[in-house]
Amino acid sequence: MKLSIWTYEGPPHVGAMRVATGMKGLHYVLHAPQGDTYADLLFTMIERRNHRPPVTYTTFQARDLGSDTAELFAQACRQAYERFQPEAMIVGASCTAELIQDDPGGLAEAIGLPIPVIPLELPSYQRKENFGADETFFQLVRHLAGPAEQTERVSANILGPTGLGFRHRDDIEEVTALLNEMGVDVNVVAPMGAAPSDLSRLAAAHFNVLLYPETAEAAARWLERTHGQPFTKTVPIGVGATHDFVAEVAGITGLPARKDESRLRQPWYAASVDSTYLTGKRVFIFGDATHVTSAARIARDEMGFEVAGLGCYNREFARPIRALARNYGVEAVITDDYLDVEAAIAELQPELILGTQMERHIGKRLGIPCAVISAPVHVQDFPARYSPQAGWEGANVIFDTWVHPLVMGLEEHLLTMFREDFEFHDAAGASHHGGKAVERTELEVEEAPASADVIWLADAEKELKKVPFFVRGKARRNTEAFAAEQGVHEISIETLYEAKAHYAR
Repeated sequence: MKLSIWTYEGPPHVGAMRVATGMKGLHYVLHAPQGDTYADLLFTMIERRNHRPPVTYTTFQARDLGSDTAELFAQACRQAYERFQPEAMIVGASCTAELIQDDPGGLAEAIGLPIPVIPLELPSYQRKENFGADETFFQLVRHLAGPAEQTERVSANILGPTGLGFRHRDDIEEVTALLNEMGVDVNVVAPMGAAPSDLSRLAAAHFNVLLYPETAEAAARWLERTHGQPFTKTVPIGVGATHDFVAEVAGITGLPARKDESRLRQPWYAASVDSTYLTGKRVFIFGDATHVTSAARIARDEMGFEVAGLGCYNREFARPIRALARNYGVEAVITDDYLDVEAAIAELQPELILGTQMERHIGKRLGIPCAVISAPVHVQDFPARYSPQAGWEGANVIFDTWVHPLVMGLEEHLLTMFREDFEFHDAAGASHHGGKAVERTELEVEEAPASADVIWLADAEKELKKVPFFVRGKARRNTEAFAAEQGVHEISIETLYEAKAHYAR
């Protein structure tokens, strides 16, 4: 654990909250000092939930450390049960409370509540949020999913969606439709929308759909070992992956691979005349491993982009992401430090970033368009509209999400080209601001940092900004390479023009 302005993942108890918040009839008692209750904001503000998370905090203060904090925790458990009457309770400690070693699990067991009380051992100083969600869901399944009679019709459980998940709500609907088209019923969706009593019915399904490995792989593997339920390995995000998912389900169930692609527009859009100028655009992809893996395939095989770089922040998936990067001929960026990601993007100078909320900010700073494909995200990525990532409609949404930043960037470039025109000059200002000029700060127009080996002079930097955004990175790289070959350490307008002439030959 380290202090940071931005962080891709919170501590593991936030992952436990994501599971509890997604479920019904489950309550989380968290041993935490005053000040560790910030997680409420994550759900009520960012996810725009209409009720607060089902979490009770002990909120002990500094003066309580000299007395019995264990009794505070026991009292909080009793009060939570009496007030909320949950079907089951999970108990644990925040990263700060972990240091006082009060053993919340043992304390809760000693209280003797008439419901299942499941202790969580989440090492806050070694692991992070996705691990916390995965471990919490695994412990719930291990304690509650007993033997059950298999359903008469072929059925599946959908595992992995949680609170604060990237488009999880809509992905559930899309994947349910895919299964129903094949004649597969959905037995339980968990954690999101499930109650502890629903988890007792998990073993009744014929197989499991592992929708998000970050948050449900441990539970899926336990169900396979204990109840003989196979689970799918393909996440149906993108056209190709959705076809593969349907084929995999058909292989598991023996049912025909029925597919209703009537809503699918992405392949035609991607091959249309309006989209051909996107072909070959260099993209940098960063996020959680599941969405990065899906995005890389979509980018190269379905959109015609070139994957210039990729990586993930959840180190549990470092090995498969490194293997994926080798297949794309790039070096994987495995880090949870956004400054490392920014440095990689600045060096590669892609035409488009596919990333998280962090990369959205990085893209603004470097002047590179960005589309968000993965958590962590901000409130705008929890839209009121139906906006899945999975399935056929998810492919349509992804096309729009990725292409629009490039299209808007092109429009901005055209406005820049005609900035001396009477309608578009700086003094006229934006039309939606009533024609009043709006000053742009230096930060808003800041370009990517120059190479450490060369210095860009002000006139050359100004001239470089006239190059269209979608080839500006290539122009910068070529000019710096030309300057290095010529032994030039300061790039002027003359150097820029000479480099242009050199590569035009």
